[in-house]
Amino acid sequence: MNVWGITDRGKIREQNQDAFAHQVLPDGRVIALVCDGMGGARAGNIASSMAVDVFMEAFLEDGEDSPDLEHMERAAARANRQVFRRAVEDENCVGMGTTLVAALAGEEEALILNEGDSRAYHISEESGISQVTRDHSLVEDLVERGELTRDQARVHPHKNLITRALGAEPDLKADSFRRELAEGDFLLLCSDGLSNVVSEQEILYEVVHGGEACTCCRRLLDIALHRGAPDNVTAVLIQC
Repeated sequence: MNVWGITDRGKIREQNQDAFAHQVLPDGRVIALVCDGMGGARAGNIASSMAVDVFMEAFLEDGEDSPDLEHMERAAARANRQVFRRAVEDENCVGMGTTLVAALAGEEEALILNEGDSRAYHISEESGISQVTRDHSLVEDLVERGELTRDQARVHPHKNLITRALGAEPDLKADSFRRELAEGDFLLLCSDGLSNVVSEQEILYEVVHGGEACTCCRRLLDIALHRGAPDNVTAVLIQC
């Protein structure tokens, strides 16, 4: 398993409120996550950084003897509690929260958690690209009700409004997914700063045909920057 990541504040935002982390575990699997903070110039950065740090610390703690999905959910729940507590106790952080998309990927299967509108994509040369996660967003709800098309959703003025976030409530119930993996498959975790400006077909091309896997995150970021990158951009690529 290989993993690479990149983040950038983009062309418009003054601060990067995205955060990410990844690590190859002793058994060869990869744990990775991307968070996109919200709640003001300072608080969004705190929320995403806290969530990443607490999740990774909790996940990597020794002595865990539970199924992998429960292990991930427990790490996300701890991050949620700490972000929520900070938002309640610190007047500068009132209303802060963050998206979270996390993956535990092995040679045959990936477990994925999702809260908010940061995404996980499964990519392979044979089957193409598919979005694993479902956005918790206003426009996604409108699309599911048939009130917007996918193309309309991409340019909707409220496309950045999310309906769920880590740290917004005292208890977290993130969505979870299992995805079978084969040799040569990829998982891409990204914030909406990438998915809002780079299409799925462009992502597929860069991952499968654009060049070496180790430079793919940089190429995807360059596309977003070339198009003005109005939001922070973060991508983590896992290769089986």
